[in-house]
Order: sequence, then C-alpha cells, then structure tokens
Amino acid sequence: MKVGVLGSGGVAQALGTGFAGAKHQVMLGTREPGAAKVKDWIKRTGGSAGSPADAARFGELIALATSWDGTENSLRLAGPDNLAGKVLIDVTNPLVFHGTAMPTLALGWNDSAGEQVQRWAPKARVVKAFNIVTAGQMVHPTIPGGPPDMFICGNDPAAKQVVTGVCKEFGWPTIDLGGIELARYIEPLAMVVITIGFQTGKWNHALKLLRER
Repeated sequence: MKVGVLGSGGVAQALGTGFAGAKHQVMLGTREPGAAKVKDWIKRTGGSAGSPADAARFGELIALATSWDGTENSLRLAGPDNLAGKVLIDVTNPLVFHGTAMPTLALGWNDSAGEQVQRWAPKARVVKAFNIVTAGQMVHPTIPGGPPDMFICGNDPAAKQVVTGVCKEFGWPTIDLGGIELARYIEPLAMVVITIGFQTGKWNHALKLLRER
C-alpha cells in the first residue's frame, strides 16, 4: 500500500518508519523535503519525501502527523481534492505550548481536533488514532502488562476497519468509540499521557482498558 504521511517531525517519522517496516511505500509530505532530518529518514527507511500535495496524491492512505499550529495549513497545502475519498488517520492533538511548561488543550468539550480536521478535509474519511501514545511506543509497543489499547473514532465504518488493520499491524488492539465527535474524549486522554510524562520525566507508558470477564 502507498502511504502519505503529512509531517516530518518525530511522530511523522515514527509512523513512516512503521509503515516502511511493514513493507508499505511511504512518502513524507513536508514544506522542506530536502531537510537533513528528512534525508536521514529516507536513508534509514527507503522511503521518499515531497511536498504535502505530493504525499497526498501519492498515498492511498494518509496519516496526518503535524503539530496543531501547522495542521490547517498542511491540509490546505495537501489539497482537499487530493485527499478526497481517502482514509486519513488524524494523529494530531490540539496542543498549546507554553515554553517548557506542560502544554494545554486548545479545544475542549464542544469541539475537537478530529472534528476540525474533518471540516478542513471534508471529502476525506477521517479516523482519529495514534494520538494517545508517544512516538517511541507507536509501533509494536514494548510495555510490560501490554499490549496497550488504541482508542479510535470516525464517521466511516469501512475507514475505521482500515485503521483497525493498521493498528493490528503495529501491535495495537483497538477500541472504537463511535463517530468523529468522540475525539472530544480521546484527545484529553493524550493529556493524561503527557501529564504523566512531565511528572516522571519518562515517556514509556500507554493506556489500557481492563474488563471483567
């Protein structure tokens, strides 16, 4: 499968490396495809890089892994028509950064990044996933007591099945919460992970739902 990853930071590279390791063809979409960090990633993975529009055209599946302040522009540069009909995994969190202090959420109980992404890319089949885990644990998490769970949501059942398959390929059981508006509850879970990271200085944790048999 051809995968376009919008972004070139740590999260985008982690996902891109995971897809490449699973024998998918991967292109990072970035405003600086010639940057040293991108060239290094290409050398390590055998992937490729281009503009956001290049990656959006290239990918049969799209992963959106940008910082929140660059998300709308990245989707605009990718081009709504290039995303039309495609499954778009929204990995973003609507974080506001305050220097070295812990970030906060820009959106809350009545909206979410997932919903905004669906509005910005109205013809894409948006599924929220992979936003509740750090980059180092995104692919085949190695946590005692695992595997942890991946919470997902989206409006298209078939798209969620595709993303469930990706999660399984990366070592994650999934829990489907429902429509894209449920991102309002998934995104605050990322703040739980982030808060623990700031408190402990470690980023080797993830979330798991326990059920009584």
